[in-house]
Amino acid sequence: MGRLPVLLLWLAWWLSQAGIACGAGSVRLAGGLTLGGLFPVHARGAAGRACGALKKEQGVHRLEAMLYALDRVNADPELLPGVRLGARLLDTCSRDTYALEQALSFVQALIRGRGDGDEASVRCPGGVPPLRSAPPERVVAVVGASASSVSIMVANVLRLFAVRAGVYHRSSLPGGRYLY
Repeated sequence: MGRLPVLLLWLAWWLSQAGIACGAGSVRLAGGLTLGGLFPVHARGAAGRACGALKKEQGVHRLEAMLYALDRVNADPELLPGVRLGARLLDTCSRDTYALEQALSFVQALIRGRGDGDEASVRCPGGVPPLRSAPPERVVAVVGASASSVSIMVANVLRLFAVRAGVYHRSSLPGGRYLY
């Protein structure tokens, strides 16, 4: 058996033991303060598909590193006493537009929390009432996107909602200058 299937099986087991819920393209870890994360877990898709092949080192490993860091922070009672960090980690599929769409999902709780009654304006085909899901958790800060151009776009959107954004990977701009 290759190393990747073993790694994925271990990750699935660990996520189930840690109280982490996984959905299509996302990982959620319950906590009092929720951090967002954007990772290129998959390559850019071809022929109209959003996502392509799995990116083990640049995507999965970085996502695992964030989960590990959160686990270590939460395990230390002196570091953040009385606070448990949670996470909502999303796949960018190595596409800037998809990453921006994912970043917008981080601010859903802020938009819904304003009480502007936007639920009444939702119209479903055939007059079917809209599904009501649990409200999204409020994300206080977002870690990620790996490419500078994507990070800048995401940070600009999140800034409108006073959500901090940081990067886990820094790349230089042309001319050897750094934007951050």
